[in-house]
Amino acid sequence: MPRKLTTKEILEENQAQSPPSKLSEVKVILHNIRSLHNVGSTFRSCDAFGVSELILSGYTPRPPRPEINKTAIGAEEFVKWSGSGNVEEMCESLKKRGYILVGLEQTTDSINLPDFDAKAYPKICLIMGNEVTGIDEDILPHIDVFISIPQFGQKHSLNVSVAAGVMLYALLEKLWK
Repeated sequence: MPRKLTTKEILEENQAQSPPSKLSEVKVILHNIRSLHNVGSTFRSCDAFGVSELILSGYTPRPPRPEINKTAIGAEEFVKWSGSGNVEEMCESLKKRGYILVGLEQTTDSINLPDFDAKAYPKICLIMGNEVTGIDEDILPHIDVFISIPQFGQKHSLNVSVAAGVMLYALLEKLWK
C-alpha cells in the first residue's frame, strides 16, 4: 500500500525540480478581478506552475490582505507580483519585450485550448478578466491571440481562478520537454 508523502517530502521534491524553461517565463495578468479569494487561488496556481510574474491591474486587490493570504496560503510571498495602474501601457511594454498576449476569453476568433500551439511563441503573457464581464473591451485590441476552454455543460464559464489553473496546466503539458 502506498504511503502519503509528508509536507516536507513534497517540498523537497518540488524544490528539486524546475518548471520547463518557457513556462518559467510565463506571466499572468489579472485585470479587474473582484474576489480576493480568486486572487489568492491564482497566486497558488502561479506558484505551483512556476510562473515568472503575476500582474494585478485595475481594481484587482493586492497583498497584503488576509483574504488573499487565506487562499494563497503564503504563495504571495514566493510569486513575484506587481501592480499596474495602466493595463494598456503594461500590454505594450510586454509586447516590446517579446511577449505574445494571450487572452482567455470567448470571442469569434478564439482558439480552443487543445488547438493552441504554445511552443510557437517564445514568451507568453496570459490575460484574464473580470469574473462576470471578462476582459474589458478596451484591452481586446492589445491581445494577440484569444483562447477558450472547451466546455460541454449548461454553464458557459468557469471560475476565474479555476480557469487560470486549467490554462497553466495546459501550458505545462504543451511546454513540457
